Amino acid sequence: MTYAAPGGPRVGVLEGDAVRDAGFDGDMVAFLEAGLPARPGAVVPGARLLAPLRPRSLRDFLAFEGHLLNAFGRLGREIPAEWYDVPAYYKGLPDTVIGPEEEIPWPSWTDRLDHELELAAVIGRRARDVAPGDAASVIAGYTIWNDVSARDVQTRELPVGMGPGKAKDWDGSNVLGPCLVTADELDLAAARMQVRVNGEVWGEDTPASMHHSFADMVAYVSRDQTLYPGEVLGSGTAAGGSGLELDRWLGEGDVVELDIAGIGVLRNRIGTKGA
Repeated sequence: MTYAAPGGPRVGVLEGDAVRDAGFDGDMVAFLEAGLPARPGAVVPGARLLAPLRPRSLRDFLAFEGHLLNAFGRLGREIPAEWYDVPAYYKGLPDTVIGPEEEIPWPSWTDRLDHELELAAVIGRRARDVAPGDAASVIAGYTIWNDVSARDVQTRELPVGMGPGKAKDWDGSNVLGPCLVTADELDLAAARMQVRVNGEVWGEDTPASMHHSFADMVAYVSRDQTLYPGEVLGSGTAAGGSGLELDRWLGEGDVVELDIAGIGVLRNRIGTKGA
């Protein structure tokens, strides 16, 4: 994980509720590049968690069929046949990322703000043309991604055929956290995923429901392209992981909790519109 320190963000190790400094003078991306093992040092009293990393890049996929069935079904649309063959993705802006407990800004130009419960894989080493069977060796670990969306803006943009644009882009529109769990410590098949708004469960799923695996994603993205430590690949929204599927929308002051077993809870409050 990454925590706030007087000299700037530092890499730490989360042990229960305690944060221990990892003894590395650099950020998480540099730590991954160095390929060093974490060496937990002294406990850091009152440490404030930040986003686990400032990603090199953000790529977001659509891996959960249940989410598409819910969302498209409500709109009277069918899932394109191509989706079952191609792990397509769009790209987000790394500088929009914020971390746990930070307030999510509500832009003045949208009335329908929505959360998205996603699992995200973080690339740990440089690699190119990775075979699906070798993809696990490229992934350093996993975190939670809240891909916040302006749904009314998205509705206007998508017919153009360029994918989501402004509907996903503003300061604070991507939330990562609360920590980065190494791949060997997370059982994807058993990692229950849940989203709660003001304590009420809005949706639940599991990575076992993913049609496209992270191995598929790594293999697809790395075709004739080098991946670097610190790049983030998102699973796309889990079934029931967004208000869009329920025709329910966030409000000012709402507390959104994305909970993935084995990683923790990513908690944020929604800010005042236009503030």
